[in-house]
Amino acid sequence: MNFNSIKNALEQNETPFYFYDLSLLERTLDYVKKESEFHSFNVHYALKANSNNKVLDLIKEYGLGADCVSGNEICKAMEIGFDNQKIVFAGVGKTDKEIDFALEKGIFCFNCESIAEIEVIQQIAKKKRKTAKIAIRINPNVVANTHHYITTGIQENKFGINKWELEEVVETINNSDSIVLIGLHFHIGSQITDLAVYKNLCVRVNEFQEWFEQRNINVSHINVGGGLGIDYSNPLSEPMSDFKSYFKLFKDHLDLRANQQLHFELGRSIVGQCGSLVSKVLYVKKGIKTKFAIVDAGMTELIRPALYQASHQIINISSEDKNTQKYDVVGPICESSDCFGKQISLPTTVRGDCIVILSSGAYGQVMSSQYNLRELVNAVYYKTQ
Repeated sequence: MNFNSIKNALEQNETPFYFYDLSLLERTLDYVKKESEFHSFNVHYALKANSNNKVLDLIKEYGLGADCVSGNEICKAMEIGFDNQKIVFAGVGKTDKEIDFALEKGIFCFNCESIAEIEVIQQIAKKKRKTAKIAIRINPNVVANTHHYITTGIQENKFGINKWELEEVVETINNSDSIVLIGLHFHIGSQITDLAVYKNLCVRVNEFQEWFEQRNINVSHINVGGGLGIDYSNPLSEPMSDFKSYFKLFKDHLDLRANQQLHFELGRSIVGQCGSLVSKVLYVKKGIKTKFAIVDAGMTELIRPALYQASHQIINISSEDKNTQKYDVVGPICESSDCFGKQISLPTTVRGDCIVILSSGAYGQVMSSQYNLRELVNAVYYKTQ
């Protein structure tokens, strides 16, 4: 991260703002493209991580597909120029309007999460005299070892279809003349840093492949989702996830059939480290035992710490004081949960100092809100010449 470029941006931009290092995003995309293409894997970018137009423009240039979870995300992907035949529509609660729109635009695939959804897609597709290509999202019951709010692949979960439902799912598809099953889809959670979890997923996918083959059902696509984490603790020294080991693990442990294509849905690991939230200190407040650095950014600009108790590295790039003190870095929102970090060691901090919250490229801007009637903040972009 180029802190000098952030300091330069401060001269022309009011805080808070999002700062995107597009050069880092390019290097990350180079890495993803190189390692995925080495194994002939397909990567779809998960728009829910960040749908900033300039970020999407750059991702699209690398030929990635789009993983969308709403009709508006599909619309945005097409507006940016993503290939319709590389757009996957996931999500547990697709509306009739969204399904109709996706069918009209001829997207690649619907990732279906319930029998009821399959039945509705069949009805809408039949009415439109179209054929819907679908993949079944199966819960592999693999523990992701991540925060319980972002664990998705276990049995008691709103996402996906469980193994004991599969016979009924197959029967429903067999009785649906406007649906064709092309794939199996799996997604076990987000911010996964233990690659052994994905090895467990491969074992389960192999078992499900056998289950379908025993019933003479062969699919041409396997989608193992995403969820690869980033290093929130050391983002400056580890700015990119280990895509080489990640893709190699699936190559080594997943038993793909002849002519089967493997798909990934990566979001955070692509954009997480390229974005920072830049703010200024409004006040330093002394409590009985705690010093508070009150900044002008809040949970309205980065909700992850309040929602997930997530930890981001926080840096004061203004102070040159060699002495450090501990601060609770908090925002201005009228909620006690509006706190970016407790007992954070910073150089002696005063009003007007610039505080940068790193690793905000994923689930920062895209989850921003206008709670307390706050204004949505701008984005600033940096790219080396």
